[in-house]
Amino acid sequence: MKTHLSFATTNLDRSIAFYTALLGAAPTKKLADCALFVVEMPGLELALDLRDRVDIGADAHYGVCVETVAEVERAIARLGGLATSVERETTCCYANQTKVWAADPDGRRWEVYTVHAETDERGEANGACCVEDGGERSCCAA
Repeated sequence: MKTHLSFATTNLDRSIAFYTALLGAAPTKKLADCALFVVEMPGLELALDLRDRVDIGADAHYGVCVETVAEVERAIARLGGLATSVERETTCCYANQTKVWAADPDGRRWEVYTVHAETDERGEANGACCVEDGGERSCCAA
């Protein structure tokens, strides 16, 4: 089983570069106005469709949950300068996690993370996991 996502993008080449780094795979298909990634880990089919404009919800973000810290570290290395923040052993959203955040060229925020343990604490309301670069609340917003 695979999840299928279809995203509009205003810059196909930059989006292909971002998702190649995020997923660790090149697109399976690339045409002038679209690209398709088909990957096994995570089981995903991601379609990118070139558009004149993109409208993304302010609170939306996406994630890839991995099994180990080593997998998060590999994502950090793949993303390089695309990573907006790295959090290690951080309590956020009722779990202790290690994660890396990055945003695609159209502003979709992605996290690659692993959960070390569930917690009874939500985390700091204005900690790194709950605030994106622009100061807006993210996943922990109440």
